[in-house]
Amino acid sequence: MAVRTRIAPSPTGDDLHIGNAYTALINFVVAKKNKGQFIVRIEDTDRTRLVKGSEERILASLAWLGIPPDEGPDNPNKSYGPYRQSERLTLYKKYAEKLVAEGHAYYCVCTPDRLEKMRKDQQAKKLPPMYDGRCRELKIPASPAGGENSKLKIKDGAKYVIRLKVPREGTTSFQDLIRGDISFENKLIDDTVILKSDGYPTYHLGVVVDDHHMEISHIIRGEEWISSTPKHVLLYKFLGWEMPKFAHMPLLRNPDKSKLSKRKNPVWVSWYREQGFLPEAILNYLGTMAWAFPDGRDIFSPDEMIGAFDLARVRTTAPVFDVEKLRWMNGEYIRKAQSAKLKGQIEEFYSKRYPIRVIEKVLPLIRERMKTIAEFEALAGFFFSRPIEYERPLNAEPLKTVRDVLTACEWNHDAMEKAIREGAEKAGMKAKDVFMELRVAVTGKTVGPPLLESLEILGSEETLYRLNR
Repeated sequence: MAVRTRIAPSPTGDDLHIGNAYTALINFVVAKKNKGQFIVRIEDTDRTRLVKGSEERILASLAWLGIPPDEGPDNPNKSYGPYRQSERLTLYKKYAEKLVAEGHAYYCVCTPDRLEKMRKDQQAKKLPPMYDGRCRELKIPASPAGGENSKLKIKDGAKYVIRLKVPREGTTSFQDLIRGDISFENKLIDDTVILKSDGYPTYHLGVVVDDHHMEISHIIRGEEWISSTPKHVLLYKFLGWEMPKFAHMPLLRNPDKSKLSKRKNPVWVSWYREQGFLPEAILNYLGTMAWAFPDGRDIFSPDEMIGAFDLARVRTTAPVFDVEKLRWMNGEYIRKAQSAKLKGQIEEFYSKRYPIRVIEKVLPLIRERMKTIAEFEALAGFFFSRPIEYERPLNAEPLKTVRDVLTACEWNHDAMEKAIREGAEKAGMKAKDVFMELRVAVTGKTVGPPLLESLEILGSEETLYRLNR
């Protein structure tokens, strides 16, 4: 079987979640390692939570990260599409009714009020919240007078859902490529809803039907879906379909071990892009989550990861996603990036606000200090605009001294250094104090890139203007 992997994000948030990006990377790597296909399918069946533009932003973030899908809404394969669940409703209804006809599912006409009362009664008795099976065994009577019947109610126009009919005895098992054999007692598996009253599938039916029809070979997803997998296994068996391989990745955690969520940390890929993180650094860092390169290195490319990755070596302990560790790694990528590429990334980040010729001159002075592209402006902004505020009050006497010596000085590093030191000595001042006064007057800050190299780029006219002001 050809290797085909997928992610199936829901367009219910601002953008692609960083946890989904992590899962997408693993799916992409497994597909490419096996010369297979990586697919994106949009699970847009929760119509009440859809966010306008979310699908477009998800796909844009995958492209920006450098892991675009081989198939998806923007590049469909006619043999497998469409790639939005909302466009596949007739398929789900067909298989839900097939399951009913073959005795593996049933119509349920229980009202929301009844289900709510049932849940409260279960809570009061400290029982697990599960459907009590009221509609599970109803038969068609000889006449309507035979009593309550779900199929008769459906004919009369009552709302209904279709539930999976889980066997009451035995176990359901599957093999996880990361965690080994996993089994669930059937009596603990709920008769879950597979088709809602509005005709939309729940996740359980939708994901199985879509993965089968799209010939997905490996289901690689977060560990929160482990408890749902036995329901999916039953659906595959009931429908007579070949079972895919399952692999459940550990979830990303905050440094305090809590679940990664937007309440505690930035979770959208777009935020990291806006903060000046490089896509290759993000992918590299996500690649270190739950998996380690065989030779122990921290820095590696997607191609190197593809060559070395093995699902069997994924750790099950929850990986910690630390933004500060990512910031460090991003700085490493900035330092090792080809200058031409990095200049282009800076130019694009600032929407070509800064001339590339000046970026080219400035970059060597600040590159070692940068951890994100967004820090370029903080470190080099004074090259492009005169300071309005100063980090501390200025002292006029050292400024007059340095202005006078620089006015008559050749404009190169060695000449300026010699002139400033000699001028400070004649005025009875410490050279380091004069240099600091010069730095604050020209840049507005007490710390920054090498001073005299910066003055060479600024030029004599601009430097003297700032000193005079």
